[in-house]
Amino acid sequence: MGICNYENLKKVLFNFDPETAHKLAGFGLKIIGNCPPLFKFMTKRNFVDNKMLKQRIFGTTFYNPVGLAAGFDKDGEYIKAMPALGFGFTEIGTVTPKPQPGNPKPRLFRLIEENSIQNAMGFNNKGSYHMLGQLKKVKFFNFPIGINIGKNKVTPEIEALKDYEVLFKAFKDYGTYIVINISSPNTPGLRDLQNERFIKEVFKIGKSITKRPILLKIAPDMSKEDAINLCKTAVESGAGGIIATNTTIDYSLTPNAKDFGGISGELLKEKSFELFDAIADELFGKTVLISAGGIDSAKEAYRRIKAGASLVQIYTALIYKGPSLVGEINKELIKLMKKDGFNSIYEAIGADRKKS
Repeated sequence: MGICNYENLKKVLFNFDPETAHKLAGFGLKIIGNCPPLFKFMTKRNFVDNKMLKQRIFGTTFYNPVGLAAGFDKDGEYIKAMPALGFGFTEIGTVTPKPQPGNPKPRLFRLIEENSIQNAMGFNNKGSYHMLGQLKKVKFFNFPIGINIGKNKVTPEIEALKDYEVLFKAFKDYGTYIVINISSPNTPGLRDLQNERFIKEVFKIGKSITKRPILLKIAPDMSKEDAINLCKTAVESGAGGIIATNTTIDYSLTPNAKDFGGISGELLKEKSFELFDAIADELFGKTVLISAGGIDSAKEAYRRIKAGASLVQIYTALIYKGPSLVGEINKELIKLMKKDGFNSIYEAIGADRKKS
């Protein structure tokens, strides 16, 4: 489906409230994932298989660097459809030990003029037992999967480590990597866990339980100095990578913002890039860096890659630009790399850092 065709579908979807539209999109993805002819047709249309984009990361082949960010597939129900949208990997969750309904509705809002979304979902998900069942269904599906984990809302901050321990044990043999999410703004007290003591403790526990790479996802609202120090602590504690960034609570970005929840999309673009760039300046070459937040085009994805990102993630842009976006980004990435004289993505990653 081209972007022009999607504009017509978007008009229909945007007549529904955002959560209903999300469920409709999810229903469509389930059909794609379970209908081989449709899956084959869409994969052929959207999935770019070109050696210039291929990488080995975490012992796994990533056929392209564009992944789906956590938050869309909260319960691991759309994994099989991801190649049909062109994605090189997906990140499922955030999953908590026990099922939870999330925050009261309404909790998802479109900022249409700014091509952005504001969400206060609150880790609504069916829990770790359900997620484990979903992962068992795709155990032999050869596709990179990240598992994003977080604590339950009712778990006191002082007991948060126990929740992460439960999740590490549940998923120790599943997925390509595991992400510690302590940066969502929608679980009270969660961002308070973004401190060096907690980071050291949670990685110590995780590393003792699983051999899967464990990554840290950080918020965009920290100072650069604090973010760098936190990420350095994570890497020194055994982190396999850093994901920057989650959504922002900087409501000054738009007069249309609610006073709760996190903003994603175009409004987050520069804020996310600036923090990622600062972290990459310190950690490029020392760990795997993944950039997320406001990426909506090949130009922006390429900027993050040249700044040091091995992988990039999108979510909100998919809502505004449609299912052909990922394929178009990957095709354009190849053109951009060729224009710069690169033969593979390895040469492009961190190219702007190597110059300085």
